[in-house]
Amino acid sequence: MLSIAGVFGSESTSGRALGTIAPSLRDADLIVAETTAEALASSGAEAVFLATPHEASVGIADSALRGGLRVIDLSAAFRLANPEDYPKFYGFEHARPDLLRVAVYGLPELDRERLPSAELIAAPGCYPTSAILPLAPLIAKGTIERSRDIVIDSTSGVSGAGRTASGRTSFCEVSQSPYGVFSHRHQPEIDLYCGAATVFTPHLGPYERGICSTIHATLIDAASEATVRDILHDQYAAEPFVRLLPSGEWPSVGAVVRTNFIDIAVAVRGRHLIAVSCLDNLMKGAAGQALQAFNASMGWDERLGLVPGAVG
Repeated sequence: MLSIAGVFGSESTSGRALGTIAPSLRDADLIVAETTAEALASSGAEAVFLATPHEASVGIADSALRGGLRVIDLSAAFRLANPEDYPKFYGFEHARPDLLRVAVYGLPELDRERLPSAELIAAPGCYPTSAILPLAPLIAKGTIERSRDIVIDSTSGVSGAGRTASGRTSFCEVSQSPYGVFSHRHQPEIDLYCGAATVFTPHLGPYERGICSTIHATLIDAASEATVRDILHDQYAAEPFVRLLPSGEWPSVGAVVRTNFIDIAVAVRGRHLIAVSCLDNLMKGAAGQALQAFNASMGWDERLGLVPGAVG
């Protein structure tokens, strides 16, 4: 059974009731403690979820692992295999590149068998999840022509931009617009776990939460829409959080918001494949997925804490 051993934050939040920081959690009756190695060790916890800045996660994860805790990290600190990518895409030198070699990417639908032995789980990013799940099985089966551009256009709600105040994310100014063109930090993560180079363009959407990704790719000559659907069905038919929609139906942000589902739809004309996916960037793209990966690592029902009525 899973229970909360403690909630930890920065020095400025230490001693405050959690509900004063996150009003929706007023009933939680939890007091925030300062995040230190000693506090984590004395909490009695067996696992720790880190929703901390990337560079901070490196140090905290190191301490937690040495203290015998299992770490599920929601930052990008352990998602990329190459430490040289961190200065370029995240602006810091990785202090523990050795941990990159032992971290397991926490996408249960594609790497479930490695999770039970993982001491360090890197929860995937939100944009990457929306691209990897539709693409990776098709690329792995050789269905997509890799010599042609694989184009991913994704739109995320404002919550994906974090809480830092800026003009482009203010209530009066927010508008549909691209950003991070040819430079977004999720590009190497998408390419690494899709198994092919892609062209990824993120967009800011004028809504609270949710991601919609539209993917364009060229199929090999022998492939058809039926081929694509068969591959995705074989991969995901038994998955609790992946819904492959029937032909002619398309995903929407509204259908997945505040859930851990990802909805996927495909269509083919000639050799041109269009795949569309929608998910909640705060759930299947972050906290929900981290909990799902933790459940998988413990051998529990992956729906625990995410679907009402799920039992161990």
